[in-house]
Amino acid sequence: MSRKSQVIVHSMERQYMAWKVLFLAHLVLLEAIDVPESPQFTALFAFGDSLMDPGNNNYLVNSLAKANYIPYGVDFQGPTGRFCNGRTLIDYLGYLLGLPLIPAYTTTITIGTDISKGVNYASAAAGILDETGQTLGERFSLNEQVQNFEDTLNQLKQQMEEQELMYYLAKSLIVMNIGNNDYINNYLLPSLYTTSSNYTPRDYANLLIKHYSKQILALHSIGLRKFLLGGIGPLGCIPNQLGTGKADPPGKCVSHVNEMVGMFNSQLKDVVDQLNKNNTDSIFVYGNTFGGFTNIFNNASAYGFEVKDIGCCGVGRRITCLPLSVPCMNRDQYLFWDAFHPTQAVNQILANKAYSGSIDDCYPINVKQMALLYAKIL
Repeated sequence: MSRKSQVIVHSMERQYMAWKVLFLAHLVLLEAIDVPESPQFTALFAFGDSLMDPGNNNYLVNSLAKANYIPYGVDFQGPTGRFCNGRTLIDYLGYLLGLPLIPAYTTTITIGTDISKGVNYASAAAGILDETGQTLGERFSLNEQVQNFEDTLNQLKQQMEEQELMYYLAKSLIVMNIGNNDYINNYLLPSLYTTSSNYTPRDYANLLIKHYSKQILALHSIGLRKFLLGGIGPLGCIPNQLGTGKADPPGKCVSHVNEMVGMFNSQLKDVVDQLNKNNTDSIFVYGNTFGGFTNIFNNASAYGFEVKDIGCCGVGRRITCLPLSVPCMNRDQYLFWDAFHPTQAVNQILANKAYSGSIDDCYPINVKQMALLYAKIL
């Protein structure tokens, strides 16, 4: 167990009894209603940032990146720590795969939570680089998330024989969606970070991809074989960036930010091609989050959205929701929940695109096709 995990234990013990009854009651109800009978993968393991964080930051005492207060979760089970009014993309994707809501890593340390269907390691403010998000305090960087998976692996080794464990890992789905904060909470904050002075946008994308690839290969070396690698979305279109006044032309997205992100995404797609070429016993898929969200943004009314440039809650375009603030009533008509994060309505659409979308949504195959390959191997 890492040192940070040991510190978390003490925080969890103080908060656990207050959360237990409400959390378990909702969890039992949701699992009874929502989970299809036949899981399409043995388990789901998720790595990422606040777009997928199910509450891992709740127990980080010195973290400012938390969503464990009202109005977060207003359309779900209350403020679990998800940066959304309801479910995240990973919640919806798990449902489509026939899996229950997978627990946050921090709840698996001492509580004895069932980890057999997977674990979510995502952490708000986290990035590919260890330094990313440091101005927001504690968070689990991608490097630490991979280390936390080692804790889970040690637990699984106590529950399974070696051959069974290798089969289990090979048939699990790994979802990784990270890199957003390496821009909005690092490169695009020159007053707080030096990266924009030290690297051109292309060199910075190279740096991120180098570190990202290292962590992907570390997980692959353990025995994981099925990866969905989500690209970064069009950050130049989020309210936080629109609020900078740098949109070109006014009223549109911030083009130079989207161009930076495009460099990263292009390289990530190339990495997927190379990984598939070098590892014929595995499948790596690129999730085109950028293209999927851009399509929703540009055709908002066709998807049933009326408001796409401000969040449903929060102040203006620059911050997250304030505690006890009153969100908009027509939440399903908003693209954004706060200045950074989409509503659950958008998350559901993106999950469907990842699961059964075209090659423009998921390359070279979608998650449903990955599951069919898995079924044939069985």
